[in-house]
Amino acid sequence: MTALTKLIATAALLLAATTAAAHTGHGAHAESGFLSGLLHPMQGLDHLLAMAAIGFWSVRQSNTMKNSTPLFVIGGMVLGASLAWGGLSLPGVETGIALSVMLAGILIATMAKLPTVVGGSLVAAFMVFHGFAHGAEMPAGATLAAYLAGFSIATLAIAFAGRGLGALLMQTNSGIFRGLGVALAATGAFLAA
Repeated sequence: MTALTKLIATAALLLAATTAAAHTGHGAHAESGFLSGLLHPMQGLDHLLAMAAIGFWSVRQSNTMKNSTPLFVIGGMVLGASLAWGGLSLPGVETGIALSVMLAGILIATMAKLPTVVGGSLVAAFMVFHGFAHGAEMPAGATLAAYLAGFSIATLAIAFAGRGLGALLMQTNSGIFRGLGVALAATGAFLAA
């Protein structure tokens, strides 16, 4: 399979998800906290794009930032979910999620390299919104630990898939890398509107 074929297949899979599907409940999967958690991040275009974009962006960062990105991602997710589970509110969750897609796209398009403290803080802040949405959508009767494990695994898988795509595209013309960032930024702006 050529790199272009893989890119097209990845884009098609990402576009197959609906924007709001991750926030409409979980239907038949409500019985299994792990399965609900595993599927939740994969059922919304906004979640898929943000998590994949963060992995994609991390490829061009310092080794410290690149290797720490999964910790920042999971840390932000767990913090956000904990806020939801603790009964706290987080205003503008959907806007924060859409803006995370847009800002990640801008970081990719500009090929920005950030210090680990700045980049890690930004990634964790993005993920707080995603984690809050996941925590607020936990199905009734689901086991907290199983749900948390499910969405953590799915989140990391999406981020690592983005990193793999980023590594593949780094071997090509930087215009493709930047173009994908512009497309992500435009999608995030559309989702935020």
